[in-house]
Amino acid sequence: MAALPVFRWRLAPDGYATRRQLRARGLRPGGQCVAAQLERPRRRRGPLVAYLYRVELAKPVRPMTPARWRALAKANAARRRCPACRRDAGYVIPASLGMCVPCHDTI
Repeated sequence: MAALPVFRWRLAPDGYATRRQLRARGLRPGGQCVAAQLERPRRRRGPLVAYLYRVELAKPVRPMTPARWRALAKANAARRRCPACRRDAGYVIPASLGMCVPCHDTI
């Protein structure tokens, strides 16, 4: 396997984008392999690395179907349901607590 081209932070040539940059343009990598990487040096640790993909090989983001919207709504509802009292808390249950605030305060 050939080594990936490495660019310094903010110095990548046009035609490359990170996953987030592709998503902001309404694109996705679409199965392509990582084409290059960015490295941002840090003082006492290894560099931060960001992987880049070719923009011209990217594909459009798949549209949300009604089934996907329903599945997303169900997953978000599960994140709001307290496992202790089984009520909808009205907010996403913090992972650090593991239950809604009223249930956590009674412990």
